[in-house]
Parts: sequence; C-alpha cells; structure tokens
Amino acid sequence: MVTEQEVEAIGRMLVDPTQPLHARFRALFTLRGLGGPGAIAWISQAFGDDSALLKHELAYCLGQMQDARAIPVLVAVLQDTRQEPMVRHEAGEALGAIGDPQVLELLKEYSSDPVIEVAETCQLAVRRLEWLQQHGGEPAAGPYLSVDPAPPAEERDVGRLREALLDESRPLFERYRAMFALRNAGGEAAALALAEGLRCGSALFRHEVGYVLGQLQHEAAVPQLAAALARHAENPMVRHECAEALGAIARPSCLAALQAHAGDPERVVRESCEVALDMYEHETGLAFQYADGLEQLRGAPSPRPGLPEDSEGRSSPEGLEGFGV
Repeated sequence: MVTEQEVEAIGRMLVDPTQPLHARFRALFTLRGLGGPGAIAWISQAFGDDSALLKHELAYCLGQMQDARAIPVLVAVLQDTRQEPMVRHEAGEALGAIGDPQVLELLKEYSSDPVIEVAETCQLAVRRLEWLQQHGGEPAAGPYLSVDPAPPAEERDVGRLREALLDESRPLFERYRAMFALRNAGGEAAALALAEGLRCGSALFRHEVGYVLGQLQHEAAVPQLAAALARHAENPMVRHECAEALGAIARPSCLAALQAHAGDPERVVRESCEVALDMYEHETGLAFQYADGLEQLRGAPSPRPGLPEDSEGRSSPEGLEGFGV
C-alpha cells in the first residue's frame, strides 16, 4: 500500500526545481506507475517548470497512464502557444494515447496548427482514435509496455516494413505502423532499417525513430544515433530522443557520445544527456527498478540479481520501456 503522504513526498520531489533533473525524472516515473488522482495532480502541477524536457515527459506519462482525468491539463498545454513545440506535441500525442473520443474534434482542429510538429502529431492522434473506433478498442498487447501513437502493421517481413517506413509518399500513420512493427520484430536487421529513418524528412518522424530505437536497445543502431545527436543542425527534439536512446542501449560505445554532449549549448539536449547518463548508470548497475522513488523514500532500494535476460543476454528491467516520445 502507498499512503497519501508518500505520494505527496514523491510529488514534492518532482516539482522541486532545486533537485537534480534525473531525480525528478525518477519521481515522475514513480508517480506514473502509482497512478490515481493524486499522481495526476502532482504531474499536472509540474507544467509550471521551465524545463521543456521535463514538461515533455510529464505529458508523455499522463498519456501512458490512460486516465481521462488528465485530459483537461493536456488540452490546456496543447492550446497554450507559449509552450515549447515539443511540449505541445507531447500533449497532443498523450490525448491520442488516452483514447477518449471526446477530444477528437479538438485534435482535428490542431491538425492544421502552424507548428508542423504539433500538426503532424494531432493528425496521427486523430488517425489513432479513428482506428480505435473502427477496431473496437486498443490493439493487442505487444512485447513493449508503451501505448504507441499507431498500432503495429500486420506485415511481418522486415524488408517490406523497411520499404514502407522509408517511403515518404505514404501517409505518416502507415509509416508509423511499419515503425512499430519493426520494433516488435526486433533484431539487427530491424534496428538497421529503423536507423535509416533518422535521415527522413519529418523531424517528428525522426524523433519517433530515436524513441523506438531506445526501446529496442540494439547496439547496431548506436553509430546512427550518435551521429544524429552530434548534428547541431538537427532539430533538438530529435537530438534529445537520440540521447535518451543511447542511455537506454547503455553499451560502452554510447557513453562517449553522451559525455561529449553533456555540456551542449542546447538545453534540451544537455538535459537529455544528463538523464541518459543516469539511465546508463541504471542499466549497467545493480538497481532493479528505474522508477525507484518509492523505494528511495522508504530507504529500501530493490536488488537487481536474478533478473530474466533478454535475447542478447542482458538483464531486462521491469516496467520501463523508454522515455517520452
């Protein structure tokens, strides 16, 4: 059982700007796991922060919780043109993830937003809601725990999925479906196909590729992720996602790239590297649970030994499928 006092203590950690960003991230993902109105209230309160990265993750977590009580704050963030594009984008995506048709008309309205990343996000969210209506609910659960902006394609051939992914004449929703099918397929060929998407035209699409590669955690994609992170002309939203993907992959080849940009002049990139380095430490250390706010509060961090291993022989932490998209 979790007490109201414990939820409050974790919430105060989240909203405290004097705390290290990685500690606030762990508090956020703890609240996401706990759920309920108290967690939603604390997460919503943190939208007053000045870190676009943190606010982006707040919106992501509210969407992943799929609790309709989060809709009002997400609508307010989407409508607030003073918010950074990556924050408004994530609010739109979160509204699609919750899956409530009450926001369909609003999402259609913002599908023509002058900020292209917001417009494309809302277009995808509209297609997701329409797909849910046509198919009677959420797609069957896959190997990952995330609520995705599009259901995976039914195609299973990696070559044909790669072709669909990279075909920029196709609707974005179809290419996203190919992306998530490639992620679910896994393996080196799928990782390399996805990594090619880091050179496609849409910044929103490229950032989603970075997120998916972080979920897949395959070392074959590290050179392309590191190259995208190093491109200072790249959209910061893309560089941020590539940094966090490198932290999730957590091979030695990732460490130098993250350290090289820990002082990046772009704040969202710099902060992403800070969080990614914390994730790297988690992935290569002894702690079992990344979202460990409750364990830290109670003074009893959980041990890691005895974890099941994935197909590459790496320990698989439970309940963490990558950071926000």
